[in-house]
Amino acid sequence: MMKKSGKKYVEASKKVDKKKLYTKDEAIKLVKETSITKFDSSVEVAFNLNLDTKKSEQQLRGSMVLPNGTGKTQKVLVIAKGDAAEAAKKAGADYVGDTDMIAKIEKENWFDYDVIVASPDMMPQLGKIGKILGPKGLMPNPKSGTVTADTEKAVNDIKKGMVEYKTDSFGNVHTIIGKVSFTDKQLLENLDYVVNTITKAKPSVVKGKYIKNIVVSSTMGPGIKIDLNSFDN
Repeated sequence: MMKKSGKKYVEASKKVDKKKLYTKDEAIKLVKETSITKFDSSVEVAFNLNLDTKKSEQQLRGSMVLPNGTGKTQKVLVIAKGDAAEAAKKAGADYVGDTDMIAKIEKENWFDYDVIVASPDMMPQLGKIGKILGPKGLMPNPKSGTVTADTEKAVNDIKKGMVEYKTDSFGNVHTIIGKVSFTDKQLLENLDYVVNTITKAKPSVVKGKYIKNIVVSSTMGPGIKIDLNSFDN
């Protein structure tokens, strides 16, 4: 028996010409038309980059605050003491603590948050539960701005719509650019911003074509390839 979502996916896929490269405007319109979930799907972009990720200098990792946010409010846990903890509370962090929070994660398997921000002095203790946080992608990292003494800025950025990105072993980068309910203009602005950020992050050692392809899709929807020339603004 075919699942309903399978049928919907097949219907949605018929609207997408797999051989065609769409302009970014066409792709954004199509990504909204091919959303098949009952809920407000996320819109994602995936890049395939000409990177040899076995070499550390060709591994990209960072974060960016999307101009129009992600459409999703992230729950933030801040691991810090003293002034850094106070600043995080003022900025609106959902949870703030130090060793008590680390113990709670370890003993209670507690994951009621989306992002962890930690001040540098707390990293040695947080590192002890790296085996728990690492597989879930929750370990803070200086490159993505989540290990910082400026907890206020980190919390503000995350609440505004910060997304992290990193290359996988095949040189792919995935990130969210918003929700299907966003206007075309909001999605296009976010998409342009992500493309510019990834372009600027190109390692100097990479020769020749850097971005091999860009695909947008909604949650569970089909992938839509974008013509790279539509970004040559």
